[in-house]
Amino acid sequence: MLDEAQFRTESDRAIEALKQALILLEAEGGFEVEENNGALNILFEEPPGKFVLTPNTPVRQIWISALSTSFKLEWDAATAQFILPKTGESLQPLTGRLIQQFLAS
Repeated sequence: MLDEAQFRTESDRAIEALKQALILLEAEGGFEVEENNGALNILFEEPPGKFVLTPNTPVRQIWISALSTSFKLEWDAATAQFILPKTGESLQPLTGRLIQQFLAS
């Protein structure tokens, strides 16, 4: 398990990389990305909605609140990234899938 400083470094790095990737897709993606007090918000106009990504330091997870569900990603030392244990998806592919699901609904 990562210590607190390592977690903050890795979660900040992962969320920043995701933010930069999403910013490139904003124009054609149907969403807007904004950062607020360490949380990353993905805002949708049509249909209206919001995803919130937050680092949860006490449990060393990144949480995504989306599609009326909480997705809790854990650090995977073997791949050096945060993954959803249930599916094995890392942060960026999982977020992309959730955005597509939301926009298709």
